[in-house]
Amino acid sequence: MSYYSHGPGSSQSAALQPVRHRDRRRPVHRLAHNEPVNDLDPLLTPEGRALLEEVRDTAPADELAVATRLRREHPAELVSAALAQARLRQRAAAKFGAEDARRMFFTANGVEQSTRASVAAHRARRFAELGVTSVADLCCGIGGDAIALARAGIRVLAVDRDPLTAAAARANAEALGLAHLIEVREDDVTRTDTAGYDAVFVDPARRGGRGRIFDPEAYSPPLSWAIGAARTARLAAALKVAPGIPHEAVPDDAEAEWISDGGDVKEAVLWFGAAAAKGSVRATLLPGPRTLASRGLPDPAVRPPGRYLYEPDGAVIRAHLVAEVAEELDGGLIDETIAYITADEHRPTPYATAYEITDRLPFNAKQLKALLRERGVGTLTVKKRGSAVEPEELRRKVLPKPHGSEAVTVFLTRVAGAPSMLLGRPAG
Repeated sequence: MSYYSHGPGSSQSAALQPVRHRDRRRPVHRLAHNEPVNDLDPLLTPEGRALLEEVRDTAPADELAVATRLRREHPAELVSAALAQARLRQRAAAKFGAEDARRMFFTANGVEQSTRASVAAHRARRFAELGVTSVADLCCGIGGDAIALARAGIRVLAVDRDPLTAAAARANAEALGLAHLIEVREDDVTRTDTAGYDAVFVDPARRGGRGRIFDPEAYSPPLSWAIGAARTARLAAALKVAPGIPHEAVPDDAEAEWISDGGDVKEAVLWFGAAAAKGSVRATLLPGPRTLASRGLPDPAVRPPGRYLYEPDGAVIRAHLVAEVAEELDGGLIDETIAYITADEHRPTPYATAYEITDRLPFNAKQLKALLRERGVGTLTVKKRGSAVEPEELRRKVLPKPHGSEAVTVFLTRVAGAPSMLLGRPAG
């Protein structure tokens, strides 16, 4: 079934941006004021570390005043580098936690592309449970996965071709007290000998000069190379791929896992060897973890909307496991191409969010505006699936100002092929 939608886009900071991606030719890094920074060495000196500590909590609005003051005592390039690094650490706190982020070193690509700590920890646990004691981490970036693997007691060879990225990974291993378990090597991963390691993990670059790369063969290195490397692993292997990867691109000897954290889809992973239930798919929800595996069910039947509407987690949708959730809920679909499940009973499940439906209407903005005014609605949440209407535009049109204190969720969707609006509120 073709029901699923792509996740939200992401932007990249201008604080420290390489022109090229990791694992390619040496990039040229520049700060926001066009001051070149090609290594982290100045920040690793006693002066640099002290400066990093001093500017750690600098707010963006205060940067100019702080920079002006500090440049009286320190080189301008070092001050700019410290402020840029502080900015990156503040951004990275959401992924790595404030305690780790304030000690780590980042590039803009590293903050953007590195694995969230909770997801990396989940993957490291899977490796550890298999008895893996050593992993070759190829395209290691700034070391997010290497850190999680080392914390699980696994010895790691972390490889990346970009000198600045490799330097950040090395600095992070030292900063977090994990250098005895993480060896960082600046090299081309396609030339790395992984024969001495139990497992292989590959995280290809999935962004280019024009943004996200959707063709897996345009990854750097290509997915076909990564699959070949995974198949040579002694015990197990995992490949991190974009969550939008087509199911037909998943090899028959791999298991595909889609992972969400806090309701947001973060990535997909292809598992090989002892880690794989070959040909199967699963959705893993963090925190937890809670895992839903495919049971090979047929598509759910389409039925009229009942009292409850269930919105499956994005990982469930990406993994094409809506049928498994629908069976658990004794529900059906409101449309054969829409991943909304409807049922007559409220059955709490971690794999979907339930809403109690109060109204079902054909799509009509004027009718919706009148209904919201009549109900005294002050807060409107607009969700859509299978509709071309922009939620923010509709919200401005139908609720230009609050009419009361009621909160309503409206679903813009199709019901048996017809453009419809379903109004409701979170169940329970």
